[in-house]
Amino acid sequence: MNFKGKKVLVAGGTGLIGIPLVEILLQKGADVRIASRDDKSRAHPNAEFWNVDLLDFENCLKVCRGMDFVFNLLCVKGSPEAVSKYKVEFFENNLLLDILLLKAARIESVPGFLLASSLAVYPPAEIFYENDMWKANPSQKDWYAGWAKRMGELHAQAHQEKFFNSMKISIVRPTNTYGPNDNFNPESAMVIPSLIRRVVGSENPLIMNGRGNEIRDFIHARDMARGMVIVAEKEMQYPVNLGSGNGTTIRNLLMNIIDASNAKPDIEWRPSEVSGDAVRVLNTKRAELAGFFPEISLAQGIRETVEWYKENKDKLKKQFNPF
Repeated sequence: MNFKGKKVLVAGGTGLIGIPLVEILLQKGADVRIASRDDKSRAHPNAEFWNVDLLDFENCLKVCRGMDFVFNLLCVKGSPEAVSKYKVEFFENNLLLDILLLKAARIESVPGFLLASSLAVYPPAEIFYENDMWKANPSQKDWYAGWAKRMGELHAQAHQEKFFNSMKISIVRPTNTYGPNDNFNPESAMVIPSLIRRVVGSENPLIMNGRGNEIRDFIHARDMARGMVIVAEKEMQYPVNLGSGNGTTIRNLLMNIIDASNAKPDIEWRPSEVSGDAVRVLNTKRAELAGFFPEISLAQGIRETVEWYKENKDKLKKQFNPF
């Protein structure tokens, strides 16, 4: 897919990944439509903005009408605590957002579609390979979101098999993504925005569960958006992991955030507290074969995100809260 002159819908185009994705598409000459429930101020001024609820199928049909390509970035995500508290919302909303938008795109004869899935689809493992998804159930910690996203992928796979002559569908599985415009809500924020909020907020002592040896895969939102565009341009018809392919410890992550914040908190590690799996890293060979390699280092990305958070706390109130 060459995006120059194409009409492209970015569902979730005012979010963490959506904002840089819209910028990339506009630079490539696309005519971009954003569908989101966020405040319009978060939308790119050169894109068409629709403030619309895509849990309503009629709205899905309307936003897909006339489009050449749809990026579905819609996802309800949050911390393990948020998932535990909002099981129904995570399962129901993630499932419906994936199924309804793809169905609408099919009915409206949209020739290209990309579904943003999740690493939550994978069973417990240290390294996640694309072909391993169905070898076992999702992790108990990812149970509801994992099954919902698996069903979204299965729905996309059914479309690939039945409508392969008229519709090209790609699936990407993003790793832990961070950057400016992230969700810093203390009730649902993921690990990086949560730690940035706590460190910049001068929390002291800083209580950390575990030993800090847990290893995770992190990638900056601009790199993630660029990877999605590469997958879409190449019309890759199989799931593709998008991540750094390298793990970093939570301790190293925290030190990067502290350095970027010029903070000096007293850190108290609590090894007896639950802190998650020891290692969770994506294998990214498929993405690399397609020509995708992250460009933004963790230190650089964290510093940028910290500075953005310090300067833009007021914008956080303009994000839609699904809970």
